[in-house]
Amino acid sequence: MNNTIDRRRILGGVMAAAGAVALAPRVFAQAFSPDQQHCKILEIAQREVARVRARVWRADLVGVADFGLPSSLPRLHFANLESGTVRSFLVAHGKGSDPEHDGFLKTFSNDMGSNATSKGAFITNEWYTGKYGTSIRLVGSDPTNSRALERAIVLHPAWYAAPDMLTKWGKLGRSDGCFAMNPDDFNEALWHLSGGRLLYADRLGIS
Repeated sequence: MNNTIDRRRILGGVMAAAGAVALAPRVFAQAFSPDQQHCKILEIAQREVARVRARVWRADLVGVADFGLPSSLPRLHFANLESGTVRSFLVAHGKGSDPEHDGFLKTFSNDMGSNATSKGAFITNEWYTGKYGTSIRLVGSDPTNSRALERAIVLHPAWYAAPDMLTKWGKLGRSDGCFAMNPDDFNEALWHLSGGRLLYADRLGIS
């Protein structure tokens, strides 16, 4: 992928997000140009890495998961604080956060057995081999995600987070609360987001 988000891809995402907001008023996404979107994401990444800096091993790149957007849009942003660039990827949310399975996250949870996505700052940990192959363990740093290790909330590849799901269903599948990525994109997380970096998740609505 290029070092910056493809402009046509972002403009298409902005148009798609506008349509999604019209159909689903509960999504309060603001309208940003691509440059404004990048600046806002970088600002959030800088703010959050400063907030939990003592726990972060590497502060060069920060993951920002914007669950204020539907799963049909690239909403997992890799914000490079050294180069000032942003790259965006698809990511699925948990079943418990979207019981209707309409592609929109409704609620976060830190509860055992909720199958929901948690919000807050996660620190990426070691790789391991799990159900979906190589995956990245996550350690929660906030009261809202403190049970991430206990709940086995991780970053992993999954077939249901691939773009062909959008062609067929108009949305991604759902995880058990994990951050599930398109398998073709997951190496980007292995090489650039793992190793003690920050992954921050919230409803931001930066379309």
